[in-house]
Order: sequence, then C-alpha cells, then structure tokens
Amino acid sequence: MDQHRRGRNIKTLWALVLLGVTYSGLFYYRYTLTGANNVDGIIGVVFGLYICSHPAANAVDMLFFGRGARRWFSSRRSVILWLALNMLVLLVGWIVIFVGTTRLIARTEAVSLSVCVRHEAAQEMRESPSVSTCRNGLLVG
Repeated sequence: MDQHRRGRNIKTLWALVLLGVTYSGLFYYRYTLTGANNVDGIIGVVFGLYICSHPAANAVDMLFFGRGARRWFSSRRSVILWLALNMLVLLVGWIVIFVGTTRLIARTEAVSLSVCVRHEAAQEMRESPSVSTCRNGLLVG
C-alpha cells in the first residue's frame, strides 16, 4: 500500500489506542468477555497483532520509501510527534497481546480461587457468619 495514497492516518492510530485501552480496561472490571478464557485470549492476541500492524506498516513505509519522507512532514517536531504516536500505538498493542496471552494460558481454577478468596475477604470484613463456604477453590452454598 502506498503511503501517499494512505496518508498519515492519525485518526486511525488514535482510534486504535482508544480501542486497545478500552479492551484492556474491560478485563480490569470484568474478568471475562465471552465466558471462555481461550476465546478471550485468542481475541486479545489477534486484536493486539492488528493494532501493532499499523505502526509496523508505517515504519516499513518510512524505511523503504523514506526518500520522499521529508515532504510528508512540515517540521522536525511533526516527525517526532508522528513517531511518538506510532510508539504509543505499538505499546498499546503489546499490552493487548500480553492481556490476551495471559487469558489464553490462564487456568480456570485460578479464576474461581480468586473469586473464592474475594468472597471470604468480604465475609471477614462484615464480621458475620458466612452462609456459603469455599471448597477446593469453588464457592459452595
């Protein structure tokens, strides 16, 4: 794809940053999107690779078609901002890949044990007898 035809897709890069941060933030508040760690992991890795592909394509364009790169930018500052935006998008993509990979290799027992520990901690804070108990990492009763 030609850089002149594609242009400097700043809006696309900012949209990818927003989507990547939103995706990663969802796992902070919700522990799963689909209910299956494998599916969540696959979605995360593929989405992270897609996010990382845009700055990688921009880098390849600048390296191989860099002879005319000076006319794309009006000043040295715009070059630095453009590279910083690409690095930010690449970092967000790596974070999304990391979140997806951890979901892909996560064990379901660890998730249920985490819920059990949180439940017991909440019961201790209320200082009331617990109706439900945890057995083998699962919330029972």
